[in-house]
Amino acid sequence: MKTALLLIDLQNDYYPGGKFPLWNTEVTTQNIQTAIAKAQAQEMLVVHIQHIADPAAGIAPFFNEGTEGAAIVSAIHDAAPDAPVIVKHYADSFYETELETLLQEHEIEQLLICGMMTQNCVTHTAISKAAEKYQVAILPECTTTINEAIHLIGLHAVSTRMPLLTIEQAFGA
Repeated sequence: MKTALLLIDLQNDYYPGGKFPLWNTEVTTQNIQTAIAKAQAQEMLVVHIQHIADPAAGIAPFFNEGTEGAAIVSAIHDAAPDAPVIVKHYADSFYETELETLLQEHEIEQLLICGMMTQNCVTHTAISKAAEKYQVAILPECTTTINEAIHLIGLHAVSTRMPLLTIEQAFGA
């Protein structure tokens, strides 16, 4: 089964010094780097997904186009420098993006989802109507959000719809 690893919104504004720093970003980033290395070793498609605030909606508090905060954090970009970048303007990574086209071109059947924020862009992408044709799993140790409680609430809510896999379960030992 052809699998893609989706890296959602791993952008500077979510890290210390950014405009909306999240909880547990250092550990989450290290886990995602591990997942990227395992995906690359298995020749999986790795995809960066970058949220850019919609300028038509006015200036957003973060992720404004052309700002350092909107850039993909270097630790993740450097781990997968040749991965395609899909730009989105909504929580659902499929909505009005080229993600579906990219996945079809690569004949992808399974999605492994990492990123930020657990209860928002991660879960909205995972439960997207467009994602229903794929076998979807979230890697909880590769996601984070505002705090641990919201992280766990978001994961629990989506757990009835798809598996939550450890890195080892997703990629093997």
